[in-house]
Amino acid sequence: MPLPQLLATATAHIDAQGGGQGLFPTAMEGVNIVRSFQAMMPIRQIYSPSLCVVLQGAKEILFGAERLEYRELECLVVSVEMPACGRVIEASEAAPYVGMMIDLDIAMLRDVLNQMDATPEPASGPGPCAFVGKVDEPLADCVSRLIRMSQTPKAVPILYPSVMREICYWLLSGPHGGEICNLALPESNTERIVRAIYLLRRNFARTMRVEQLASEARMSPSSFHQHFKAMTSMTPLQFQKQLRLLEARRLMIADAASVSEAAYQVGYESASQFSREYSRTFGIAPKRDAASLHRLYDQYGGRELQSA
Repeated sequence: MPLPQLLATATAHIDAQGGGQGLFPTAMEGVNIVRSFQAMMPIRQIYSPSLCVVLQGAKEILFGAERLEYRELECLVVSVEMPACGRVIEASEAAPYVGMMIDLDIAMLRDVLNQMDATPEPASGPGPCAFVGKVDEPLADCVSRLIRMSQTPKAVPILYPSVMREICYWLLSGPHGGEICNLALPESNTERIVRAIYLLRRNFARTMRVEQLASEARMSPSSFHQHFKAMTSMTPLQFQKQLRLLEARRLMIADAASVSEAAYQVGYESASQFSREYSRTFGIAPKRDAASLHRLYDQYGGRELQSA
C-alpha cells in the first residue's frame, strides 16, 4: 500500500478523535496511534512484545547500551518485555511524526509457527531482543486494515484475530523470522529468559538473586547472565532498577505520591539513595521530573505520552 494512503488512513482516525497530538487508542486493545508535532524528550517506559511502525517522521529507542533508529515505513520489533527509552527525533507541524503500536500475542505467534510448512531457522546464540526492519507491502496492508477496522467496532471481534495472525505470519516469514521464531519456540533460551523477566516484573520491589532468576529460567547462573545481557543489553540488577524507577515515576505522576512514598513502595530502603539513582537515570531530580511531565501532559492536551 502506498505510504500517502496509509498515512491518510491514520490521520483520518486521529481527526475523528478530535485531532491534536498524543496517544490515540483504536477499537482494538493493544493497538494505538501516536502523533507529535515536535521532537520529544526521551520517555522511559516498559515496552511489551510489540510491532511499532513509523508512518511519518523518525524515532529512536535506547535499551541498555543499544540504540536503534527507525523512519518512514520501517518498524521496530520488540520481542520481550523490557524497560527502554524512546523519543521522537523528527517531527514538525507541517510533517508530524505518526506511528502505530501493535502489541504481539506470543501464544498466537506460537500457533502460527506450528502451522507453517516451512518454519524459519531459529537464530543461533543470544542476541538483542529488539530490531528494526522494513515494512513491506503485505505488512503495510495489515496495518491499514487494522486502522480502518477501528471505524467499525462490531467487526473487531470477528476480523481482528485473523489480521493479527496474518501479521504474525509475515513477521515469521520475513528476514528477521529467526529472531521471532526464538521467541515463539518453547524452551528456547529466549523463552527461558522471558520467564525470568516475568518473575522480575512480578517481584521488582523485592531483592532478587541471580541464582533464583537462573533457576526460573532453568539455566546455570553464568549462562543466564550471559544470555540476559545479550538480549536486553542490561544485567538483571540494572533491569530491576529500571523497573523500580519507572514504577516510582508512575506513582509520582498518576497517584501524586511523594518522593519518599514512591521510593519505599518500589523497594528502596533509603529515599536519598532512590533520589540519587533516579537523577542518574533520568538526568533530573524526581520531584522536578514529575512536575515537568505534568506540564508535558498538559501540552499534549491531556493525552498519554507513550510513543510508537
